[in-house]
Amino acid sequence: MKLEIVTIGTELLLGYTVDSNAAELGRALAAAGAEITRRVTVGDRPEAIRAAVTEALERTGFVLTTGGLGPTRDDMTKTVVAELFGKRLVLDEGLLAGIEARFQRLGRPMPAVNRTQAEVPEGATILPNPRGTAPGLWIEDARGRVAVLLPGVPREMRGLLVEEVLPRLVRRDSTGARPRVVLSRTVRTTGVPESALAERLGSIEVEIAPLTLAYLPSTDGVDLRVTAWSLEQGDAEMRLATAAARLQQLAGEHWYGDDGADLAAVVLQALRRKRHRLGIAESCTGGMVAERITNIPGASDTFIGGVVAYADVIKTAALKVPLDTLQAHGSVSEETVRAMAEGAQRLFSTEASIAVTGIAGPGGGTPEKPVGTVWLAARVQTDTRTVKRVLPGDREEVRRRGAQAALDLLRRLLARA
Repeated sequence: MKLEIVTIGTELLLGYTVDSNAAELGRALAAAGAEITRRVTVGDRPEAIRAAVTEALERTGFVLTTGGLGPTRDDMTKTVVAELFGKRLVLDEGLLAGIEARFQRLGRPMPAVNRTQAEVPEGATILPNPRGTAPGLWIEDARGRVAVLLPGVPREMRGLLVEEVLPRLVRRDSTGARPRVVLSRTVRTTGVPESALAERLGSIEVEIAPLTLAYLPSTDGVDLRVTAWSLEQGDAEMRLATAAARLQQLAGEHWYGDDGADLAAVVLQALRRKRHRLGIAESCTGGMVAERITNIPGASDTFIGGVVAYADVIKTAALKVPLDTLQAHGSVSEETVRAMAEGAQRLFSTEASIAVTGIAGPGGGTPEKPVGTVWLAARVQTDTRTVKRVLPGDREEVRRRGAQAALDLLRRLLARA
């Protein structure tokens, strides 16, 4: 199957927004067996959209677009493509009701302008978008020409691509009697850089073929997404289970869960198994560790409380960190974070505790303690483990990486205890 990609948005041309959609579409469509013959980006002008889509249809008969499906005046993709296919826009009452319900859940009235998002080209297949108000659209005519219209918001585009578009492409291209599917499994890791993880995995891509492997780094760690393309359901599930188990084995102690696993939930479950309660002391993360924990339903049976000891006076007053320790080693040090963990355990009368202190930036760093320096401590009963990290990124990223690393440190300590 040959197709072309058209990404739409003046902000893409001006460089204000990086066209991550194009890269992700290229990887996913190619892995699904589609041959991408051309990829272009055009601004939010009807004549540019019309020319790009027309030329793509003339060359391959199949075009996939992203962007221009919003409710504002510069969102013109749907109108232009409908005209090219000779189809009028009609109001879909079910789609309108869904958009209205979405605004109701958000506690806001639906602006009148959003009504246009419920207008679809006559005869088009609506691709439901649970992540936003703009549905995807699959338009096909009697000549076999196809235009697939996806939103420009990356997470909305990605969801529709995986859940709606790729399965349709596989079915369309399948010549066998049994239906073929696109399925993925994700193995989640943390505490290991992408390059080091790749070294651990070695030539795993050859071992798991025809499945494909993608490394997806983020502030939480590196997700390993393994995908089966255009295989029969049973074969795909069997191969994915085998590959996931192999990835877990190779990742070793860095693996903490699969698919949508949350490290905070993993830590809470480990604490419950040991009947331990948790107290937290935070400085540079400013409550992010406690937030991660309390985002998990039912955390109150294990999490007792936390202290944001941002100023040294709070470290000494609430956590009883010795003033001599602060003066001798500073607030960002192994000695201080160890005392913070002990203080949190004592303050909340818990069996386990977490402590974090560091320099999130952009200022405050020194040659000995540069921006991004974070000291972490996890304590279970009388056993304390500390670790120093120099984390990359801006202030927000350092804090988020610090919170993830703190949770991971306790996870590893609980596994050893």
